[in-house]
This record gives sequence, structure tokens and C-alpha cells, in this order.
Amino acid sequence: MTDIIIRGGSLSGSVRAPPSKSYTHRAIIAASLSSGLSKVYNALICDDIQATIEACQKIGAEVSISGDGTLRIIGSPKPKTPDDVINCRDSGSTIRFMTPICALADGITVLTGGRSLRNRPMGPLLDALSQLGVRCYSARGDGRPPIIVFGGGIRGGRAAIRGDVSSQFITGLLFASPMAENDTSIVLSTPLESRPYVDMSLNILKRHGINVKEEQESFHIPSGQEYKPHDHYVEGDYSSASFLLAAAAITRSRVRVENLLRDSLQGDRFIVKILSDVGAEVKIYSDSVEVAGSREPLKPVNVDLRDNPDLAPVCAVLACVAKGTSVISGVRRLRFKESDRIEALREELSKMDADIKVLDDKLVIKGASKLKGAEIDPHGDHRIAMACAVAALVAEGETIIHNAECINKSYPDFIRDMRLLGVEVLER
Repeated sequence: MTDIIIRGGSLSGSVRAPPSKSYTHRAIIAASLSSGLSKVYNALICDDIQATIEACQKIGAEVSISGDGTLRIIGSPKPKTPDDVINCRDSGSTIRFMTPICALADGITVLTGGRSLRNRPMGPLLDALSQLGVRCYSARGDGRPPIIVFGGGIRGGRAAIRGDVSSQFITGLLFASPMAENDTSIVLSTPLESRPYVDMSLNILKRHGINVKEEQESFHIPSGQEYKPHDHYVEGDYSSASFLLAAAAITRSRVRVENLLRDSLQGDRFIVKILSDVGAEVKIYSDSVEVAGSREPLKPVNVDLRDNPDLAPVCAVLACVAKGTSVISGVRRLRFKESDRIEALREELSKMDADIKVLDDKLVIKGASKLKGAEIDPHGDHRIAMACAVAALVAEGETIIHNAECINKSYPDFIRDMRLLGVEVLER
């Protein structure tokens, strides 16, 4: 277990954004279903991605890392039955993407993971798969992992599923349905949230030769399709970069983050608009973003994050520093992340003297009061740990973040990059 100690201060300089976790997950899985060799350049290697690599290896893909860090993937178009349980660690993306794919194997697959993952809902996905002829169950009967999937293929047909629980369910169905026995229609019974993540999935499917026809509130996937190999270059991750960009805004510093594409499909590029709206100076280049904090107090953060839930922790920190009352809405689904993120944010930022209240689907935060250093429990959640590390930069005294190794789930170089920008970070 690692504790980190952070003291306040300004930042300066530039760093390179880590590769996109969302893109890396999807590229690995699509390549693993393709008939031939695909390469994934600039792949993110972190705990969640390791879980996906291991899962794809268990269904027959050959995955290796070359000397320059490129993933070489020889796919297995017909997934094989794993010879052991698939341990998805604490990666929600891995278990939700892989569960439908495992239905294409001949035998029985069991998918499980760490304590946090075993508390995350899977019921809507299991119900949708049942509608498509797949026998799949929650081992405990509560709609949560471990998950048991009886293989033999996907019949196809029509499946109705809520669009406001997790876009990962939709992506999992989109990955597996091209190899169903009959055409498949995925019909959304409620409006789709986190739409940009589904757009990313559709983009990667298209690159691998998969045809998906999108209609009003539904997706139609013809059967009998084959994945074709395709090489990917993974762009930088706006979700991870948001912490560094926000750190510049609240400390009145100037930071440039490279490898952030201006025309990215990532929904979390929304952080650029948020920072501009609260009063930071933002410059957008073709492949980088520069943020400088204003001498004037930041304006309140008033945003709806239904399509960008991963930005909630960093927006909460911005709200703590802004002058006035901020309202961050569309946060209901945060209760089902690596932690109950709503409660974790309220509890940990309150330790730092933040005035934060939870009202149904909203966080209401009264800012501009001086934060103070505190001892932080990140609840095993990488984004809570990074958010509190950013808040520590404007807090009086020092902040201790316990069990900070959870950051490795998505951004293993976060502490290194903070140091490169001039932050004093001690490990013990």
C-alpha cells in the first residue's frame, strides 16, 4: 500500500497525456476477434487494460508487447472456452464487454473480479442477452458478478435494454452481435447516456469491417459478419488529462498537455469547454491543450454530466475553488463506479472543508472557502484519489492520500507527471 503526501504549490510546463483507456480496451477486443494480426500502437498499459488483455488471451487471442510498447494481437474469430475463470480485476469495461463475447464460445465461462467489481450491476446486460437466446446468470442471483455464461452462440433477434444505466452494456452487445446466428436489433427503452463512448465503439467496429446500422433509438447488426484486422494508434486520454488541466486552472498556473486531439471522439474533451466557461484561459491546438489559470476567481461550475460521468470528480474540485454555488447534475450513475463516487466525493472533500451537498441527481457545492489539508481515503477509486490530489494543491497544509496505488487503474504515471509539472509529492 502506498500513501502520498502533497503540499500546495503552482505548476508549470508540459506533459504528454496518457493513452486513452477507453480506446485501448476497444481496440484490443476488436483485434482479438479479428482473423489475423492487428497492432495497437501507443496502448495504455494499466491495471484495467491488463484485465482486458488477460481476458482476450483466455478466449484464444495471442497478445504480446513488442520492444517499442506496441501490442501485437493475433485474433481468434471463434472465441474458445476459457480453461479457467476470467478475472476481470476491478475493470467494469472488461466484464461488460467480454460477457456477450463469451456467449460465442462453446462451453461455460465464469467471469468475476475484485470486491469493487462484484458490487457493480450487470442485470440489464444479462436480461438483454437472455432475450437473444443466451443462458447467463448472476452466481449470487443479485444481478452482480460473478457471472456464469453458457456458450453455444447467440441466437440474435430483438433485445430491449435501458440506455441510461451503462453505455458499456451497449458496447458489449455491439461487439458480439455481428457473429450471432441471426440479425440482431438492440432497442433502447430509455434515452442513451454516455453517447460518446458508443460512438467510439461504432468507429472501431467500422475500422474492423463491421457494419452496424443505427436507427432511431436502436442499432441493427446483420449476422454472419467477420472482423478484419486493423492497426490502431491510441490517442491521448482527455479523462486523465482533465486532472492536470484543472490543476492549472485552480492554481493560476500554466500547463500544456500534449497528445490531445482537437477532433477526438472522446466525450470527456468537454473538460476544455468547462474550463473555459469557469474563466480559465484555454488554448486548443491540433494535438494539445494549454490551460492557464485566471487571476480572477473561477466562476461556478454548472454542468450536466450525463454523457461525461468521469468528469464529475474533477468538476467537483473546480466547484470547491470557484466563487459561488455550483450545480453538477446527471451524476446518479456515479453510485455504481469503482466506489459510490457521489458519497466518496462528499465524504472526502468535506474533510478538506468543502461545502458539498447531494440532492438527488445533483451535487451542489458552495465554493471559494479555503480548503485545508486532510487525510484522504480514496475508497479504492482512482478518480477520487486524483481529484483529491488536485484539491490538495490549493489546500492549507499537507494532504495525505492513503492507498494511492489505486491510481494505477487508469493513470500509472500520474504522480510522475505531477512531479514533472513541479508538484511536491512524497511517497511513503
